[in-house]
Amino acid sequence: MPETADLKQLADMFSQIPHCREMGIEITALATGRTSMRLDYHERLAGNPETGVVHGGVISTLLDTVAGLTAMSAVSPTTPVATLDLRIDYLKPARPGDAIFADADCFRLSSSVAFVRATAHHGDNTDPIAHCIATFMLNAAGFTSAGQGTS
Repeated sequence: MPETADLKQLADMFSQIPHCREMGIEITALATGRTSMRLDYHERLAGNPETGVVHGGVISTLLDTVAGLTAMSAVSPTTPVATLDLRIDYLKPARPGDAIFADADCFRLSSSVAFVRATAHHGDNTDPIAHCIATFMLNAAGFTSAGQGTS
């Protein structure tokens, strides 16, 4: 199980991901096998400029990110992971103007795979925008802890 220093290292590593910084994704809570994130609304994230509804790809990114970080928090921040499967059910559109929150927990961990469930919502996880089940390969061959491929 990761120690507090490991979780700090993981949070620091996350803060260096340009895509997440550009989107504005922030960690709000990080513990072993559990992570919460927040994404404030911005017009640039809208899929339809007329309605202002956030693009589904933004929700996918948020859920994949919170789930992946959760998988890493369950083992070690230096353990590379790779998404094997990410199944998302979109239950309703996100409300324009409102922040989107995501919560994830690693509910099963084998020697080679982490199983994670996550929910995106507007502050009430019993009223989700979307939910997902994800699996991550641990110690993903060909990847470094920074996600860079090796040759």
